[in-house]
Amino acid sequence: MVIPVHDVNPVRRTPVVTYTLIAANVLVFWFMPGLSGSVAGDSALAQSCHLHAFLEHFAAVPSELIHHQLPQMVPTGEVRGAGCQLGPPTYDKNPVVSVFTAMFLHGGWLHLLGNMLFLLIFGNNIEDRMGHVRFALFYVVCGYAASYGFALVNADSTDPLIGASGAIAGVLGAYLVLYPKARVWVLVPFLIFLPLRLPAWLVLGFWFVLQAVYSSGEGVSADAGTVAYAAHVVGFLAGMLLAWPLKAGTPAPPEPRGLLFGRRARPRHTW
Repeated sequence: MVIPVHDVNPVRRTPVVTYTLIAANVLVFWFMPGLSGSVAGDSALAQSCHLHAFLEHFAAVPSELIHHQLPQMVPTGEVRGAGCQLGPPTYDKNPVVSVFTAMFLHGGWLHLLGNMLFLLIFGNNIEDRMGHVRFALFYVVCGYAASYGFALVNADSTDPLIGASGAIAGVLGAYLVLYPKARVWVLVPFLIFLPLRLPAWLVLGFWFVLQAVYSSGEGVSADAGTVAYAAHVVGFLAGMLLAWPLKAGTPAPPEPRGLLFGRRARPRHTW
């Protein structure tokens, strides 16, 4: 994979929605039990039980989204012997609402930081093009499309689905449609991290192909099975579809100068 670090595509206004989403994701993660830090005085098992109960309450579960049937017994957050206590749920969970809350939950620091990096680099231009309100709605719609798309092909799965990846995949799809020629600075791992400036169509197209391949089960280990690659694919396609009507009126990004995959600027003469 290449790691994007910056795009050469200035914006006209401050991306307040993008910044707000990043802040909200970091804040929610900070208060998630057993992930950002330990629960004071709790053992590792107790932290795990707290986390399982939290995810059962707020994460999206494919079987619940498709069948609209909630489990009769859920983790309570308490420890019982060498495992976690189960009991009847003490809350009313709405599967539709859980898709929204799941967009702000992450499984670890790397999961969070990776998502926020992509959102920061590519979200500002999509927000600039769509406007604040439309971008916020676009982000949520892509997140819902990704979650329900994943649930349709995993209808019996009871594993919690969390993360902003589906919504952010929609942002990447929109960027590919609106700014395919924009240049993106990336780090390519080749013995060392080699910095290159590549066109967005190559960076994002390569990312999408990888997600499509991985969603088919090819090229991934058993440990990677918990990544919802199908959600990334659906979110990306939803973002492309929603952004397509804006393509005709989108101004081109500035012409790059000099480096790899960019034309060299013509010399300017002063008179």
